[in-house]
Amino acid sequence: MTYSCLIVDDNEIERDAIEMHLKKIPSLNIIAVCSNGIEASQILSTTSVDIVYSDIDMPELSGMDLLKSLKKQPLFIFITSFSEYAAESFNLDALDFIVKPATFERILKATNKAIEYIELRKQVNKLPAENLNDYDKKDDDYFFFRETKGITKLKYNDVIYIESMGDFSKLFTSGDKHVILVSLKNLEKQLPSKIFSRVHKQYIININHIATLTNHEVHLDHNFLVPISAANRQELLEKSIDKKILSRFLK
Repeated sequence: MTYSCLIVDDNEIERDAIEMHLKKIPSLNIIAVCSNGIEASQILSTTSVDIVYSDIDMPELSGMDLLKSLKKQPLFIFITSFSEYAAESFNLDALDFIVKPATFERILKATNKAIEYIELRKQVNKLPAENLNDYDKKDDDYFFFRETKGITKLKYNDVIYIESMGDFSKLFTSGDKHVILVSLKNLEKQLPSKIFSRVHKQYIININHIATLTNHEVHLDHNFLVPISAANRQELLEKSIDKKILSRFLK
């Protein structure tokens, strides 16, 4: 199975580097390499593409404006030198965000995530409509959720973290992972806030599994590691951590 992709970057050196990396991935078929957003827009308006690898800061039409302009949106993986664009890109439902220089390993990880999403979407499209509902039953200790293989029961505390996959979410436990047919945004509304906390546009964690918190990352039990934004870090500290930190001095 091959997946079509398009590259757009106004920097020739960066563009060539991305193309070189993508040519190493046998499942990808590069249909076009564009030097600006307008050129990419013209191709995407007439050609179906699975994945777009796009720079953001480009003259005339930025990568974000390119994504906004498309009626039928392929999966977007942004590759940029500016990390401050991350929050806005995820608000536009970009699948991933890579800060340059983009290594082959990082591009491969993003590509595998895109392929997994594409294949999952195909499976979901074959399901009866009723299988796309959110949780059917909830309890103080456990919950049920739907995945492509059926209905699964899981204890809240067995969940270590959850990662966004666009319209779906990937849930991680100590020894397994599940793809849930619910977006991260809708999951956040249904999970108990005293246990789960949003730490990034792409991640929700179970605070009971926090091992170490740094300025930019949360180290979780079982050697899991997820990024944390500055705003979410402050919220997590105020909500769950500060009140449990042992005091140096007692009155």
